Amino acid sequence: MKTTAQPQSSFMKLCRKLSPERKDSAAEKQHNKNCDHDKNRDDIEAVFAYMDANKDGRISPHELQKSFMTLGEQLSDEEAEAAVRLSDTDGDGMLDFDEFAQLIKGDDKCSEEEKKMELKEAFKMYIAEGEECITPRSLKMMLKKLGESRTTDDCRVMIRAFDLNDDGVLSFDEFALMMR
Repeated sequence: MKTTAQPQSSFMKLCRKLSPERKDSAAEKQHNKNCDHDKNRDDIEAVFAYMDANKDGRISPHELQKSFMTLGEQLSDEEAEAAVRLSDTDGDGMLDFDEFAQLIKGDDKCSEEEKKMELKEAFKMYIAEGEECITPRSLKMMLKKLGESRTTDDCRVMIRAFDLNDDGVLSFDEFALMMR
């Protein structure tokens, strides 16, 4: 149920795949230190251009999912749609460059309320319809969608690690603490 390391590592893999190795002179290295921001933007632009398969200036959930597949990473339909939905500020169901860049960089300026809303969206992915908490069964179903096969007992153990009130399920507050 980790969420922070995977997007960063997948993004870095894609950057390495799209950016040729360069041998810089000492002067270029010094200049590059001063231009890290520009290089980061250039990397993001290269990744965006690669992911924008139909070159319409926007990335759909399907294009995002397909790009992750080229890295050997699995991104379910639900995850791709959630990633786009969480970053889609204009509500068109797609990511333009600015929205994509914000997704990649993370939102350091994000308000507490926005962070809580994002956590609630992620939490909803792990709960079964009609339930208000993450159960061993709902966790097992979500992990299966993510390509990870676990037994219900495995899921009980995972939940127990973060279940503060020992009720056998994860509430939103317990999930939020786990995601910190």
